[in-house]
Amino acid sequence: MSEIDSRAFRDALGSYPTGVAIVTTLEESGKPIGMTVNSFSSVSLDPPLVLWSIDRKSAFFDVFMHADHYAVHVLRRDQQQLSHDFSSEDPDHFAEIEHDKGIANLPLLKSCSALFQCEVRSRYDEGDHVILVGRVLDIRNFPAESLVFVEGGYKRIVDN
Repeated sequence: MSEIDSRAFRDALGSYPTGVAIVTTLEESGKPIGMTVNSFSSVSLDPPLVLWSIDRKSAFFDVFMHADHYAVHVLRRDQQQLSHDFSSEDPDHFAEIEHDKGIANLPLLKSCSALFQCEVRSRYDEGDHVILVGRVLDIRNFPAESLVFVEGGYKRIVDN
């Protein structure tokens, strides 16, 4: 079997459009943290399960490995800047962002397209990432055009 070039693999994966989400949780000290992800996906309707994955090199890896809960915020099309802000490894994303408190005091962004508050059900160690599966405890849906990422940039879905 031949080696797969990592850049070519990443470029090929980039041809698959994904939604953009921010996942939040709390550090052990109670400080809110969050990061932008595009690996969010549904797993099961009964029970309601979702997943996302985190790179082992992420500045927030250890926090999410010890967290019992997380919230997934599906971003609206007009939230590109928020996506950029939370894609940095700045530990103070919430310094100037108003937020609410959810289940287990999870930091909840004030606006998004959909919100899933989850309890960590399992973690799967795979390659350079860990997959976190969460049982959805609460959902909120605010229908809006979602932010989409494909081919290295944000794109708009156009109806035919």
